[in-house]
Amino acid sequence: MLGLPESTDMNRPLPKKAIFDKFKPSSSDRQRFDSEIRRLAIVNEISPSTTNIAKSENVGSFYVVLVNLRSAECDKKNLELLSKLIPQNLLFVLEYSNTARLAVYRAGRVILSEWKPLNELEVKLTGLNLDTVWENIISQVGGLEIAEGSTLDEQIIAAEERAKLLQRIERLEKQARSEKQPRRKWELVEEVRRLKEGMEVI
Repeated sequence: MLGLPESTDMNRPLPKKAIFDKFKPSSSDRQRFDSEIRRLAIVNEISPSTTNIAKSENVGSFYVVLVNLRSAECDKKNLELLSKLIPQNLLFVLEYSNTARLAVYRAGRVILSEWKPLNELEVKLTGLNLDTVWENIISQVGGLEIAEGSTLDEQIIAAEERAKLLQRIERLEKQARSEKQPRRKWELVEEVRRLKEGMEVI
């Protein structure tokens, strides 16, 4: 899966009942989790014993978890919950109807890739140790480029801020196009201009 080496393959079901029994999430968390997620399995282990990548100070290994969904919707809270309950670095493959997207939890945020056909989804293990490999995977999932002088976490937060600004700009541009009053239209256009200038700073 994901074009990873065969040496990393495993197939270990992760029963929801075992997760619930061990970690005892709240009834609302459990209900939401159960209504959206059909089943879970650990499908790959990336570690020095399964690859020729050296262990590092922060990351000794990480796992790929296949999450079979009941629909294309999966609340980010489910992935946040799993990431907090299971004390490992986890790369999620969210699968629904032969399509899939990747997800990771980092810097207090769930980062998602775009949907693709399952057989076209892949990740590259690039780096000399597992710290670097793991950070590069997070960058691949989020489509992030680490700016010089920035950390990965800072880049994740900046990307989120940019995405929110873009949404706001799109809303205001739509509003400006349909606005009849010239003064209000001008105010909206000016606000869009200020926001675009702000984006260049982030």
